[in-house]
Amino acid sequence: MAATTQQPQMGLTFEQVWAAFMENREELKETARIVREMSARVDRVTKNVGGLNQSMGELIETLIAARLWEKFDAYPYHFRRAYQRVPLFDETDRKRTDIDILLTNSEYVMAVEVKASLHRQDDVDNHLKRMELILKYPPAECKGKKLLGAMAGGAVDPDVLGYAQSAGFFVLELTGESVRLVEPPKDFEPRQW
Repeated sequence: MAATTQQPQMGLTFEQVWAAFMENREELKETARIVREMSARVDRVTKNVGGLNQSMGELIETLIAARLWEKFDAYPYHFRRAYQRVPLFDETDRKRTDIDILLTNSEYVMAVEVKASLHRQDDVDNHLKRMELILKYPPAECKGKKLLGAMAGGAVDPDVLGYAQSAGFFVLELTGESVRLVEPPKDFEPRQW
């Protein structure tokens, strides 16, 4: 067999490399533009979904707040006023938290935390911390009154229901078009802060 020889390959010229670079540069610019557009679209969708979540939460809060005080008429509280989204400020006027719904009368106040779905024990733990903040930085409606707590949800997980009641909170649940106060266990003692 005869041996074959290969011709050495010629390298690319500067002009060829520059042309390839310039061509790829335009493609990269186009890719970057498309990525920016997609990112802007994702940001708009995220903002819309966040707004929907907030709107849903506000809707559930409004549904639960309507005539909520009547749910406690079987108890000696006789609430007649309800406030929504009551802010708590510390001594430096820094906002610390909000009370979703605050029921009041001349002797008692009840801080109600509302969740679209009450399904996490962390929600109960966070409301316990909120109750301590209310004691530390009471809004005008709370000063000189006995403080009680409640949790409400569009849906309530049975395990979280028991956990909230064991912490001394009343629990309310949205049922269709109305709100019901979940029957507490026979040994239930509402906690007074």
